[in-house]
Amino acid sequence: MFPESFEYVCPATVIEAAQFLKQHPEDAKILAGGQSLIPILKLRLAAPKFVVDIGRIQQLKGIREDDGNLEIGSLVRHTEIERSPVIAAHCPLLAETAAEIGDLQVRNRGTIGGSLAHADPSADFPAAILALGALLVAESTAGQREIGADKFFVDLMTSALEPHEILTSIRVPKISRGTGTAYVKMHQQASGFAIVGVASIVTLDNHGKVSDARVAITGLDSTPYRAKQVEDMLRGTAAGSKDIAAAAAHAAERIDPISDIHASAEYRAELAAVFTRRSLERAVRRAAQK
Repeated sequence: MFPESFEYVCPATVIEAAQFLKQHPEDAKILAGGQSLIPILKLRLAAPKFVVDIGRIQQLKGIREDDGNLEIGSLVRHTEIERSPVIAAHCPLLAETAAEIGDLQVRNRGTIGGSLAHADPSADFPAAILALGALLVAESTAGQREIGADKFFVDLMTSALEPHEILTSIRVPKISRGTGTAYVKMHQQASGFAIVGVASIVTLDNHGKVSDARVAITGLDSTPYRAKQVEDMLRGTAAGSKDIAAAAAHAAERIDPISDIHASAEYRAELAAVFTRRSLERAVRRAAQK
């Protein structure tokens, strides 16, 4: 199916794009990599009057180091994150997550900013961003504002971005010594989206005990979420197989899992426990090797 007719707009700067969005807050859609928007337009699930292509704005590209953080432009493509030596050295969770997204064609075109702004409940990057405690930078004609990852995902396909705002970059902390990370998922066979995906970050102290643990899960609920009970149960333990299994059993606690043609709510809840255990086991192994 072909999309309905729209006017194509190609701003050269963030400010120019923001000004246009301010003038047409209800009638414009932002085009980044197009891996989410183009199918929606072709299915006529959306029919904007204007499509604002931000793909040529250089300010939104590139990966930069800033003290103890990395700043990733919102137009950085999945494959760039997957292959970046800087990401691999300082935030391997993002590289591992990027490698799990869709297929090669999607990774070559899709952008981290587009994925996060789309807020699909089965997307991969939201789990990693939430586990990392990232800051997302949005810009409008009123200036910049930072949004914590824990405040960014509001509801199904809904982010904290205002209609006139553009997600410009994502700031993530560098992973410290003694910390291991992992992302594992159950793939939807057709799309590659996560039926359940789990991002884990585990820090071990000098005695091999868990001093900190962060677990974020996607695909189970209408938004990604931190599995706080899992984290609390794991802290202070030696992270043995029994410790991890006992903590992972609470991955779906207080969650009303999604049920659809891909998996029932009960199956998703069981997958959450299994993949949380696998993710934590991998993160703990990696932490012990550092």
